[in-house]
Amino acid sequence: MNRGLWLSVALGLMTFSISAGTAFAQDDHSELSALFGGMFVLVFLLFFAAIYVYMALAMQTIAQKTKTDNAWLAWIPIVNIVLLLNIARKPVWWIILFLIPLVNIVIAIIVWMGVAEARGKENWWGILMIVPVVNLIVPGYLAWVD
Repeated sequence: MNRGLWLSVALGLMTFSISAGTAFAQDDHSELSALFGGMFVLVFLLFFAAIYVYMALAMQTIAQKTKTDNAWLAWIPIVNIVLLLNIARKPVWWIILFLIPLVNIVIAIIVWMGVAEARGKENWWGILMIVPVVNLIVPGYLAWVD
């Protein structure tokens, strides 16, 4: 759910920084603007990579604690949705529902509610996945808090 959104934001920001660098390059400070654009992209990509590694580690730990097969699938983009469906004990064909706009939000909440129940937590933890900053805390809570 979040990876597609993060990827869209990353591509948008990269496009913005390149266009901003091109606009500034017409001035006398072309080297400075190119450096600024490059640093902006680098910092954003490092932030994106850190979030991705955190989410993959959390999903892998959740899969291991729920004794779900193939926990390593958490590291593969798209396929990790199948892992989440297996953890939540939902049908694999639900991956199609993740492709439908707005429906994917509801399905993601239902799946994360199932993941919370599989970990022995209250299912309302899955509802918290729609709250912007809290959705970074919930997978860690479900993975590492017993």
